[in-house]
Amino acid sequence: MQIKPRATVLRDAVERSGEAKHFPSAMLTVAEACQHLRISKWTLYRLIQGGKLPTIKIGSRRLISTRSIHQFIERLESDGV
Repeated sequence: MQIKPRATVLRDAVERSGEAKHFPSAMLTVAEACQHLRISKWTLYRLIQGGKLPTIKIGSRRLISTRSIHQFIERLESDGV
């Protein structure tokens, strides 16, 4: 059995999830982004604070674009993680 890199597993999960059906918006809340990436909110906040996942802040809300999430996954794939 071949072990897939984590980024490949994430990308495959996003494709299988039918993203458009579950996340029709181009902007996700922290909770939605966590669900999308299947990570905890603390892990997401570490990625944000580390500059690995850009966000937009509107008032007190922090939003993550689906484009940023896809670019993050692509970077993981290219790094071979």
